[in-house]
Amino acid sequence: MTASSVPHPPGLAAGLAEVRAGDYDIPLVIGGREVRTGKTRTVVTPHAHAVRLGQAHHAGAAEVLQAVDAARNASRDWGTATPQERAKPFLRAAELLESGPWRERMNAAAMLELSKTRDQAEGDASGETVEFIRANVANMAAMAEMQPYSPEGVRNHVEYRPLEGFVFAVSPFNFVSTNNLAFAPALLGNTVLWKPHQSSSLVAHLSMQLLREAGLPDGVINLVHGSGAEIGETALIHRELAAVHFTGSTGTFQHIWNTVGRNIGGYRDFPRLVGETGGKDFIVAHPSADIEALAVACVRGAYEYQGQKCAAPSRIYIPRSIWQALKERLVELTRSVTMGDPTAPGTHIGAVISARQHAKHAEALAKARAEGVVVTGGGTDDSTGWFVEPTLLEVTDPHSAFMTEELFAPVVAAYVYEDDGHAAWQETLRLVDESTVYALTGAVFAEDEAAITEASSVLRYTAGNFYINDKPSGAVVGQQPFGGARASGTNDKVGTVWNLIRFASPLSVKRNENPPRTSGNDAWAAQ
Repeated sequence: MTASSVPHPPGLAAGLAEVRAGDYDIPLVIGGREVRTGKTRTVVTPHAHAVRLGQAHHAGAAEVLQAVDAARNASRDWGTATPQERAKPFLRAAELLESGPWRERMNAAAMLELSKTRDQAEGDASGETVEFIRANVANMAAMAEMQPYSPEGVRNHVEYRPLEGFVFAVSPFNFVSTNNLAFAPALLGNTVLWKPHQSSSLVAHLSMQLLREAGLPDGVINLVHGSGAEIGETALIHRELAAVHFTGSTGTFQHIWNTVGRNIGGYRDFPRLVGETGGKDFIVAHPSADIEALAVACVRGAYEYQGQKCAAPSRIYIPRSIWQALKERLVELTRSVTMGDPTAPGTHIGAVISARQHAKHAEALAKARAEGVVVTGGGTDDSTGWFVEPTLLEVTDPHSAFMTEELFAPVVAAYVYEDDGHAAWQETLRLVDESTVYALTGAVFAEDEAAITEASSVLRYTAGNFYINDKPSGAVVGQQPFGGARASGTNDKVGTVWNLIRFASPLSVKRNENPPRTSGNDAWAAQ
């Protein structure tokens, strides 16, 4: 892993100073109005949890209903605006994020509220966020070009209308760019009720302020902070619910699906459910794998951003013949990772997002130490920040919880298989396929082309994003459309036309330029 030891440029230093001093009083934004309920949650920095960034006001049922009404009112004008008119504020927001105060402000917020290093923040807040906006605008134009055949005398056309009702967007904490869950449906003419994760209230607030400065009309996106259970209880059963755009845990998405199913007779339309959920991402190595490339992929993939990426590999399958050499290199690389304040140059990883997550990880690692499976790392410390050491485990049971259950921490478990023939490789591929319920990302490392071909075939449904001789994280917008299936989601591929179509309701229009003017038998037969 690499981390810049160069001091922050003046712009970023100013952004960090601004956010640290902000003491933000973060409101709901409903129909363009800032609403403060007095029911608040403190916003802190995970790597120094005594440091307060501000407070966020939380919504209840009354505010959710107000937001739905505001969305419905805004939909009359926004839903009939031209694509060019709808794209304008989003493209302006992208310009503002590329340089100047907004770039540094958003990068600083990601570093402080989400505990990201400078490189991770820049790749997310002022990088991928901009890429999503521009890709969505291009994909909206491409979708409009998808038109039916028109024979002589007939003009056929498809209009890509917004959905009838509001989109409920539920975003996670780990990426600023997941504001795309609200942005993408809005670009298509929908109006949105957006509930961000409670640990990303500030970056969501700043995203909303950015859009308002860029000219987004009031009520198009309505921002409500608070408990997912409390907000969802009202939003998910509302008659006007048209779609859910979700990224988060598998259990929460299953709850959303169950709630919609139980209430299916009460909606105007069948709600669209689009979700990207959990993962237990893998790397499987063949005896022919390049050990150095494999080691770097394991360490960077598993530990970057504290393992809090949906795509981070957390289970690896290694042949006995290369394990000793690989283990030594993994230990060396893992021990070289610098953990601490991510705003300090030279730091590789920061803290996990919350006390709740830290406690979960501390319990899991205590279990790992008790089982004697810790190779290196395994420590936790919450005295000043919620820190979890980068950790390598070696397990003997391929069905161990460390190989099958999502942890979302800088922890990777290795299972060493006996590479004593082709049958062992086949059995290992079967384990990779069948050991977990997830299918988000995965990678195979091999120099043997036959092994790559076989792995690609056997593992065809184990991942929505599959990598050959590369870490299974770091998908680039426009290059590797992201999303998985099985218990990892609906695989609708954010940043693509396949995602956008879920938030459009196509209308087929036929214009007959020579309508029939006889009702004779021949005319009936022709129809």
